[in-house]
Amino acid sequence: MFYYLSYFDDLFGPLRLFDYITFRAGGAAAFAFLIVALSGGRFAAMLRTLNIRAAARYEGVLPEELLDKRKNSTPCMGGIILIGGVLLSTLLWSKWNASNGICWILMGGTLGFALIGFLDDFLKVFKQKRDGLPGKLKLAGQFIVGGAVVWLFWRNPSLHHIMTGFYVPFIKQPFHIQAWYLLPVFSVAIIIVGSANAVNLTDGKDGLASGCTIFCSLSYAVLTYLMGHQVFASYLDLPYINGIGEAVVFASALGGGCVGFLWHNCHPASMFMGDTGSLALGGAVGMLAVLSRQELLLALIGGVYVMEIISVMLQVASFKLTGKRIFLCTPIHHHFERKGWTETQIVVRFWILSGIFALMALATLKLR
Repeated sequence: MFYYLSYFDDLFGPLRLFDYITFRAGGAAAFAFLIVALSGGRFAAMLRTLNIRAAARYEGVLPEELLDKRKNSTPCMGGIILIGGVLLSTLLWSKWNASNGICWILMGGTLGFALIGFLDDFLKVFKQKRDGLPGKLKLAGQFIVGGAVVWLFWRNPSLHHIMTGFYVPFIKQPFHIQAWYLLPVFSVAIIIVGSANAVNLTDGKDGLASGCTIFCSLSYAVLTYLMGHQVFASYLDLPYINGIGEAVVFASALGGGCVGFLWHNCHPASMFMGDTGSLALGGAVGMLAVLSRQELLLALIGGVYVMEIISVMLQVASFKLTGKRIFLCTPIHHHFERKGWTETQIVVRFWILSGIFALMALATLKLR
């Protein structure tokens, strides 16, 4: 909405700044931060008043000495204010009449994942079901949302030419899939769904998921900005997409919202994001990966997410095949907790890793 202020630059010159993607992206990040940071305290207090607390998640799973009983009184569903702030900021700072509608697809997909997470949290809070929404139903909903997003990307005239290509880091030219449409949209949706669930697994310590998502979202803000700039895209051998710049606004708002939420979610957290937030954040990161055709790079940008979900997969496979466990406990942040690391040590060290992974991923752009 603020973009349209640039139409009045003849009345006041500085208003032309609202026409620039970089200015609007910075504004979206700052606005999302302020919305979440300033309203988060009152929202957390409201959640406490309404007794919005999930059923004990780790009782019977982790040893008693590792359970922080104080967290049982911490309200959940803080993802409502986080995702609400991100979507509102994106709405205010994006260009509504952008011909390709990329921002609307990203916002719609994020809202879809948030609603699935909200339903899951609702069952945990008000029905006291520790597992919330049944796993198969939860997964089906995610594939429906993820598949719809991929289908809309593929049907978009501005994106169709790159959606038929498979881009590999370090290689300049994509592998073109002539009959891409014959492949199930399902297969590409796996990336989005996998990202959503990886972030959901990462959300096990105060500030862990939100902190790591800051690095991921800002990395994709850089990538989508470069892809929307014809000179930079040509120089770095990235696919140029006219209008993808609006995704920069969305990714920046996502990062800013996570910083704002971290204000309240840092240890000791005053509220948890719940599945409402974690599924939406992971879905958003996955959608940005598919949109930018950097799905393989997501394994590096979201390296911490990969560590978390792979640790669970290896643990389950090892126990079923050999009866032995590889890790003391999974997801892997619990392994380090069993090794004696404090919660703050785990979170800060994983943040450091996330920042390093993000820088490594961006460095690959010069190695093509």
